[in-house]
Amino acid sequence: MMRHTTNTFLKVMVGLVLLLVSSNAVWAASGLPALTVQGSGQGQSYSLTLQVLILMTAITFLPAIVLMMTSFTRIVIVLTLLRQAIGAGTSPPNQVLIGLSLFLTLFVMGPVIDRINTDAVQPYMAGTLEGTQALEKGVAPLKSFMLEQTRESDIATFVKIAGQQAYNTPDEVPMRILVPAFVTSELKTAFQIGFMIFIPFVIIDLVVASVLMSMGMMMLSPMMISLPFKIMLFVLVDGWTLVVSTLASSFYR
Repeated sequence: MMRHTTNTFLKVMVGLVLLLVSSNAVWAASGLPALTVQGSGQGQSYSLTLQVLILMTAITFLPAIVLMMTSFTRIVIVLTLLRQAIGAGTSPPNQVLIGLSLFLTLFVMGPVIDRINTDAVQPYMAGTLEGTQALEKGVAPLKSFMLEQTRESDIATFVKIAGQQAYNTPDEVPMRILVPAFVTSELKTAFQIGFMIFIPFVIIDLVVASVLMSMGMMMLSPMMISLPFKIMLFVLVDGWTLVVSTLASSFYR
């Protein structure tokens, strides 16, 4: 299942980039001189088409799309706060947290990716949709997902900042307003979840610190004593499964 979702995600990302590039077919015929090879009295020139140049430029925006328009932000922040709450330093390392966040993002965004692939990428590849129409249909599922996770108060705030009138329906909200509102809502939700995760670990730290103080062991670090108890508690309650399942279910209302 995960392999299928990953392959579909790659196809969708490539398809979206192709949609962006093909929105102006005139560029495909233009070229930029890239390299000239001189031989024995003969020379051969190689050119780089503007379409390829724009394709390579559009690929650089894929990390920004993953960060700002998917569930990645909430997931990686919660996992980072969890690591800080446990107090285990750099364990698990950043590479593990980022990798887990990426695959959880693929899991959460699976239905959205499938819709984009079905409604936009496949019809465009088959030639039944033009680039502009396919791009609109491809953005629609992603926009719908973002609207479901964004608070109305955050949208209203950015509408006010932009000096725009209130929109009658959520579908009328443009992406330039929806994206910052979505990120703001995701940050707020992530810190709310992180706060709930911090509470039991803070209680353990308080109990250990009180016991050490009552025993007169004020020179002994409470963090060193409480860390094994926090790890033991987290393992006994199957903490990773609870956190991951809670994160995944928080996107489905």
